Amino acid sequence: MSSKMASGTDSVGIGPDAALEASIQSATRALLDLRQADGHWVFELEADCTIPAEYVLLRHYLGEPVDTVLEGKIANYLRRVQGAHGGWPLVHEGDFDMSASVKAYFALKMIGEPIDAPHMARAREAIHSRGGAIHSNVFTRFMLAMFGVLTWRSVPVLPVEIMLLPMWSPFHLNKISYWARTTIVPLMVLAALKPRARNASGVGIDELFLQPPHSIRMTAKAPHQSWGWFLLFRGLDSVLRVIEPLFPKKLRARAIDSAVAFVEERLNGEDGLGAIYPPMANTVMMYEVLGKPADYPPRAVTRRGLDKLLVIGEHEAYCQPCVSPVWDTALTCHAMLEAGGEEALPSAKAGLDWLLPRQVLDVKGDWAVKSPNVRPGGWAFQYNNDYYPDLDDTAVVVMAMDRAQRASRSHEFDTAIARGREWIEGMQSRDGGWAAFDVNNLEYYLNNIPFSDHGALLDPPTEDVTARCISMLAQLGETAQTSKSVADGVDYLRRTQLAEGSWYGRWGLNYVYGTWSVLCALNAVGVSHQDPMMRKAADWLLSIQNADGGWGEDATSYRLDYKGFDGAPTTASQTAWALLGLMAVGEVENPAVLRGVEYLKSTQTEKGLWDEQRYTATGFPRVFYLRYHGYSKFFPLWALARYRNLNSTNSRVVGVGM
Repeated sequence: MSSKMASGTDSVGIGPDAALEASIQSATRALLDLRQADGHWVFELEADCTIPAEYVLLRHYLGEPVDTVLEGKIANYLRRVQGAHGGWPLVHEGDFDMSASVKAYFALKMIGEPIDAPHMARAREAIHSRGGAIHSNVFTRFMLAMFGVLTWRSVPVLPVEIMLLPMWSPFHLNKISYWARTTIVPLMVLAALKPRARNASGVGIDELFLQPPHSIRMTAKAPHQSWGWFLLFRGLDSVLRVIEPLFPKKLRARAIDSAVAFVEERLNGEDGLGAIYPPMANTVMMYEVLGKPADYPPRAVTRRGLDKLLVIGEHEAYCQPCVSPVWDTALTCHAMLEAGGEEALPSAKAGLDWLLPRQVLDVKGDWAVKSPNVRPGGWAFQYNNDYYPDLDDTAVVVMAMDRAQRASRSHEFDTAIARGREWIEGMQSRDGGWAAFDVNNLEYYLNNIPFSDHGALLDPPTEDVTARCISMLAQLGETAQTSKSVADGVDYLRRTQLAEGSWYGRWGLNYVYGTWSVLCALNAVGVSHQDPMMRKAADWLLSIQNADGGWGEDATSYRLDYKGFDGAPTTASQTAWALLGLMAVGEVENPAVLRGVEYLKSTQTEKGLWDEQRYTATGFPRVFYLRYHGYSKFFPLWALARYRNLNSTNSRVVGVGM
């Protein structure tokens, strides 16, 4: 396939710039060298210090034999990511975060770091100067309660009888997000049985508090919570605290059985409950408190799954929150399709062949509670997570399959594309948008319960996922005139554009990511490049370009009182998003685009890729961020190849969904 077809265009091409072509070829070869033996790609997925710290604490909670070599490598990692402020941040060079700092300090002390070591003293001072560990979040408090540092009065009441509530009740498991649901179910068993960590070395962290830890009661109102709702739920928590001990024992036993059944139905082998670290760790602790030995099969398989999340190097080690093979493979396939060439195109085809059998066709996951008449047809983010496929992955996989079929004039992915499309159309929420995993998860009042101090209890529709679903439908031929789904989705995007011209990015950081996603969708669905919302968005992207020609945005842009763009040092991935967004709206010949391309070319390493320490992705805004190690590898290639392809055509129009 010629390069011009990679952008969905069919005009006669002209010779590309030699330096640009060399850059594209170098990045392509580097990515090809990173393929797994079976044709897929998977890159490291790094969060903050909390996951490796929790992994260490879990081992000591369970009383497992101490692995001094592994713990030493994790300690090296934790010391390296400590911030200049003395505590630990949520992102590279980010602000102090109390919960991350408390967990990292606790883990280092558990590993055996002396508390008078300079880095420990600095951490203690940083924690004290910000009011002490009393300001830890709810999840941290649950962990500290299980280690006996705090009492159970410091955490919200989480009655396991919630398992037995009917769907019409104000709080129900299917009214919260998949990640909250899978985390809470085993945690409710722990809250009911109130276990105590084995903690053979007897390590505690009383020195991080400015008051006796056992005197600490419930958390304060979180900034995102409204006083009215918060006081209502705090009152309910107080009532539950009094009456919970009076719940009938048979009712509690039935609720615990129901929670265990929920977990075991979704255990997912070594990929684990929800295929993410917190539910998996809670599951292992749940089996421990229920008296199941380490070799009890469901406990043992989940425990092995946690070790599969480790990234162990020569000097450092850390634990990933999950793995991202489907996402990494699908996006790399897009970059390869854009790059074109004798090696890239067959590698994209091999990646798509690897993805094909991973489509979930026979399991109606939790999403089906609110969409019972929709057939499954999505892809999950991880290797296996059939109960929780996600719309973003599904849309990206379908678009890649469609592009590959266009190039080869084949129909081998037709059935998979049709089922993916059917599932996504059936998962549109009533406000016109699409969420990541659920449909109509719009019970916003639940973010005011004491447990939701993180503000991420729900999975409502977002601009970036909505854009991806529209991009997919548009690439498959739908328009606002032919499809009510597309029309409603475009209306959702028109309503959610900010006054400055940008769109919010829930899963990537942040307004640069959201704006790129939406501009691709609006272009694909045929909105005029001269439409005021398109021009406003393009002007906004142009206005925030850094002096070096690239783009960068800080995680602080997620703050609740957002008043405008929060710039940051340039990153390769955010530069690529901005370039792809501008090219989608017809700005390929804008000098700013050339400056961005030159930035990427000039910062490419000898290995053909880009170095990127900053975090450019989001787990939960303001709470949990991600560094996809693949983003700086495939997104810049995609942008450079797109630029070459558009410049070798007469139309200058991006003819695909993203």
